[in-house]
Amino acid sequence: MINIALPKGRLGEKVYAILEAVGYGCPAIRETNRRLIFENEENGVRYFWVKPSDVAIYVERGAADMGIAGKDILLENDPEVYELLDLDIGKCRMAVAAKKEFKDDREGVLRVATKFPNIARSYYLENSREIDIIKLNGSIELAPILGLSDVIVDIVETGATLRENGLEPKEDIVDISARLIANKASYKFKNTELKTVTERIRAHIGEDKK
Repeated sequence: MINIALPKGRLGEKVYAILEAVGYGCPAIRETNRRLIFENEENGVRYFWVKPSDVAIYVERGAADMGIAGKDILLENDPEVYELLDLDIGKCRMAVAAKKEFKDDREGVLRVATKFPNIARSYYLENSREIDIIKLNGSIELAPILGLSDVIVDIVETGATLRENGLEPKEDIVDISARLIANKASYKFKNTELKTVTERIRAHIGEDKK
């Protein structure tokens, strides 16, 4: 039995559709209910829904053999897992954003509000820029508007939320997408099964791109 952690929400539903298409369906998961764990012994798979930011923890700790996590989560938390495949879905980017009129004169300490302090710290370290990290958990766009920060580092999909709040992207940091990850011990002891899942998904994604 392969245990797979799926992120709750639209991304998880997209990923499950792919897994179903390549032979790892579990009909009960399509039913309307509040269950979190679903299994299909015939296909040798067990799924469970978890918060997107927790997927990598379940995989790292061995509660799941495989999972699907955004590249942002992997970069921010650096979990001890294997990254097997870019699923080419859930695409967005990590970017620096600020008020339209903002220009970084590189004098003094740059105040950076973000939910991703490790990504922000690493980016500015590479650019030899002294910063003050302000860790927030939501409504990041408010920070520069209210003078709490000079810039924000956040995920940008369409940029609509930024525009509606008088902000704009200034610099792209890294492209983000959903990644198939595996527990290191599982990859050793269930290598054949996990490789089969990975290669079926890879082939399916390749067909979709044609």
